[in-house]
Amino acid sequence: MLKVQNLSGGYDGKPIVKSVSFEVKKGEILGILGPNGSGKSTLLKLISGILKPTTGQVEIDGLLSTAYSAKAFARKVAVLPQLHAHAFSHSVWETVALGRYPHQSGLFSSWSAEDERAVRAAMESSGITHYENQPIELLSGGEQQRVFVAQAIAQEAPILLLDEPTNHLDIAHQQQLLNMIQKEACEKDLTVISIFHDINLAALYCDRLLLMNNGEVEQIGKPQEVIQEQAIEFVYEANVKMQAHPARPKPQITLMSPEMNSKEKSIVTKQDFTISNQQVVLQTHIPLKTLSSAVHNAGIGWYKTFINRHVDQHYNASDVPSEMANYLKEHSFSLSETVGMMTAALTENVEIETYEASFGSVVIAVTAGLGNAVDVSEVYKRNDDFTIGTVNTWIIINGYLQEEAFIQAVVTATEAKTKAFQVENVKDPITDTIATGTSTDSILIAATQKGESLPYAGPITPLGKRIAEGVYECTIRAIRTYKKNRGEMT
Repeated sequence: MLKVQNLSGGYDGKPIVKSVSFEVKKGEILGILGPNGSGKSTLLKLISGILKPTTGQVEIDGLLSTAYSAKAFARKVAVLPQLHAHAFSHSVWETVALGRYPHQSGLFSSWSAEDERAVRAAMESSGITHYENQPIELLSGGEQQRVFVAQAIAQEAPILLLDEPTNHLDIAHQQQLLNMIQKEACEKDLTVISIFHDINLAALYCDRLLLMNNGEVEQIGKPQEVIQEQAIEFVYEANVKMQAHPARPKPQITLMSPEMNSKEKSIVTKQDFTISNQQVVLQTHIPLKTLSSAVHNAGIGWYKTFINRHVDQHYNASDVPSEMANYLKEHSFSLSETVGMMTAALTENVEIETYEASFGSVVIAVTAGLGNAVDVSEVYKRNDDFTIGTVNTWIIINGYLQEEAFIQAVVTATEAKTKAFQVENVKDPITDTIATGTSTDSILIAATQKGESLPYAGPITPLGKRIAEGVYECTIRAIRTYKKNRGEMT
């Protein structure tokens, strides 16, 4: 364990680090964050003994760091500094082997099998074995960085101090290196303290984070406790947005640029839709922020083209996403800018309407067929085969939606669609109860992100009222058109 108590210090009598205290347990990775000049590297130098503190102390396994001899300290603490000066030319193997110096004794030390094992293991885990005979000065900056990380690993000290270990590395080698450090910490119970410039990498790989500001501790805690928009904006003086990592319970930040004045069209209208018996297509002049359950490009993203494609009710493909992607490519749609849905309903019968509001307007588009109608409260009793859905609902909003509004818009629209099914007495043919939708209905919410900010889309809000009205009316009309075409209207 490493314990820092009221540590202060700097250069030429000028305090850079001021009364910093924290401790790091075995097997834990602590990331140090902060803007340039906040004292990150100075703190690491004070901990490693490169700088003498003006106040405070560092304890290692219960003993003051000053109680250790230089060699004994090096057996406890391995340091990867930010910059490396090369007084002599060494091969990669020789450079990594220098990490074993603290374990040597006597003037004419012999190289042991344990030393060889440690160096080989460090080189292999760092991915530099194939460079072992090359002079280090002939390597790129990123390759050199990996060599010096291997040197620190070869030292096999229980405490590892790293100053920007991913410096000069591309993203693949950043991932490889941090995976290796995380594995070492976990399997060998290492105590790791590392400085990061990349906040997202630090949040992803560290157990705890220490955020510094003007030489002091601004925040310390778990990544989700430290990576908060207000704290990051205050310390870094940058406009950021925080969101969850898509695969792990870790926060990630995105830099937000100011809105630039643009002459691009920002209002979506009914005239932007193209309708045929094969598809409904909406193409916009600007990308729309989109949340959807589409076949192609589902989830959240920014897109300019939206396709609702007609398929036969007996459509069957072994790989639906790939088949949809091929369809889009064959029709010259950009895979990266297009959201693609499919429906068994007749696309020429799409119901599209504009609903004006004080904030702007909402355009609703609904295709509906009832062949696969289901009562969601009864589906657990069914064991029939999967069939494609036939109700697709698009909600295009000329306004700026906050995150909550996207989710609430889905809820409001779903409630409005369900009410339409009830009013039209649409029944689940299996259970003979009122249906709530079809087997795999899809929904799309897209916003221009221009104009008035809309934080909510519940049914009592101006936006929610237009969504509820529009989805209900367009779904009713689409259902009635479907019934009429099938001769079911009375």
